[in-house]
Amino acid sequence: MTRQPRVGPPPPFDPELALYLPSIAQAVPPSIVPDMIPALRQAMTATAPTDEDLVRGGAIAFEQHQIPGPEGAPDVSLLICRPRNADGPLPAVYFTHGGGMILGDNRNLLGEMLDWVQELRVVMVSVEYRLAPEHPYPAGLEDVYAGLRWTARYAQRLGIDPERLVVSGPSAGGGLTAALTLLARDRGGPQLSGQLLACPMLDDRNDTPSSHQMAGIGAWDRTSNDTGWTALLGARKGSDDVPAYAAPARAEDLSGLPPLFIDVGSAETFRDEVVDYASRFWRAGGDAELHVWPGGFHGFDALVPQATLSQQARAARLAWLHKRLHR
Repeated sequence: MTRQPRVGPPPPFDPELALYLPSIAQAVPPSIVPDMIPALRQAMTATAPTDEDLVRGGAIAFEQHQIPGPEGAPDVSLLICRPRNADGPLPAVYFTHGGGMILGDNRNLLGEMLDWVQELRVVMVSVEYRLAPEHPYPAGLEDVYAGLRWTARYAQRLGIDPERLVVSGPSAGGGLTAALTLLARDRGGPQLSGQLLACPMLDDRNDTPSSHQMAGIGAWDRTSNDTGWTALLGARKGSDDVPAYAAPARAEDLSGLPPLFIDVGSAETFRDEVVDYASRFWRAGGDAELHVWPGGFHGFDALVPQATLSQQARAARLAWLHKRLHR
C-alpha cells in the first residue's frame, strides 16, 4: 500500500504581501462559491480600465474588433493596443485574461500588459471569450483559438510581425493559453514564438498538496478552484473523461510546443501543478523557464503591483519577453 506524503502547514506569505491580504479578502474572498459569481462579475466590470486608462496619456493607441467566432458561435471581441506612432511590423503578445473561467473580459487586469506595449514596443491583442458556466468547455477555448487564427491571418494589416508572436495569460488565462499552444500544434498553426503562463490554472483534479495546504487562505483556494472547474466541465470534472485541451495538466505529450515561461507563488493552490508541468515540459525536451516566487499568493503581482516581490516577478517576465521578441 502506497503511503501518501504528509502535507504540512501552508508556507508563509511574503511579509509585505501579507499586509494586503485582509483588504483583498474583503473584495474577493479566498473561497468563491457559485452564488458569488454575479456580484463578482459586476465588481470587475465596475473597475475595468476606461478608454482614458488604456491610452496612457497618449502613449498608446487602441482599437476594438469584432471578428468571426467559431462556426455557429457569436463573434469574438479583440482589444488591440500598440505604441502610438510605431513604425514597421512589431512583435505581438496575444493575451488571454484570467478569472477562473467564470469572470472577466478583455480589459481585465491589463496594467502589466500595457507596460509591455510601452516598454517593449509590442502590439497587444487581448481576446474576450465566453465564460462558464453559461458556456462550458470548449466554448472559451475555441473563441481564444479563433482570435489567434484571425490575428495571425491579418498580422500584416495589424502591423504585427507574425514571426514574433507570443501567447500569454494569467490564472485561467494561463490554462487557456497552455491549451491554445496544444491546439495550435495539433491543428497545424499558427506558429508561435513562445508562451508566457503566469500562475496558470492547469489541473481540474484539484488534489495536489498545495491545494490542500492553501484551503481557506490566501487567494483562489480549493473551493474557488472547484467552483471554476465545475462551471467549465460539469460532472466530468476530476473524471477520466477530461481532455488535455480542457485541463493541460492532463496532456501526455508536451513535445513540439513553443518555449515556455511559467511562474507561480509558493503559497498558492496552483504551485504543485505548475512545478510538475514545467518538469514534464523539460522531460519532453522543451525550453522552459520556471519561477516559484517565495511567499507569493495567487495573483499577488496583479493585486499588489507595488510590492517588491511583484516587481521582481514582472521584471523576470519582461526580460523573458524581450529575449523572445527582440532577438
